[in-house]
Amino acid sequence: MKSYEETILRSLRRITRAIDIHSRQLAQKHRLTGPQLVCLRQIERDGQTTPSALARQISLSQATVTGILDRLSNRGLVNRVRSDTDRRRVHVTLTEAGQQLAESAPSPLQQRFAQRLEALAPEGQARIAEVLQQIVAMMEADNLKASPLLVPGGRPADDDE
Repeated sequence: MKSYEETILRSLRRITRAIDIHSRQLAQKHRLTGPQLVCLRQIERDGQTTPSALARQISLSQATVTGILDRLSNRGLVNRVRSDTDRRRVHVTLTEAGQQLAESAPSPLQQRFAQRLEALAPEGQARIAEVLQQIVAMMEADNLKASPLLVPGGRPADDDE
């Protein structure tokens, strides 16, 4: 029984390490953290969103998303505009530079992993997703906010404030 625990722990550590290495490469090559790329891609899909809707869609806290949007705005990648009808509401869109970066940046997943995952039959992809969701539940982590990636250094994305 203990051998399974050790094998699983080693596998989880390897996965975490691979994510960390990919996140560092993403940061070096594109000057983006994983959570920033996830935000850009979600805004690209939505066309226009609000910070609170974005936070819900990508499972990050609103405070974290606000910090990410600040950095993306400072780089000229997103626009934030107050609503004409409700001045409390802010709408977020990509700038042309943000659109280009969202389209040209690599997947937040390692490319080889993304390709191999896509090559699997839908049933295989569903099995992997189900097992990972079981692991999350077993670790009692299903209520934790989490980006699909860690930021460089292995910190959870919620530390990207």
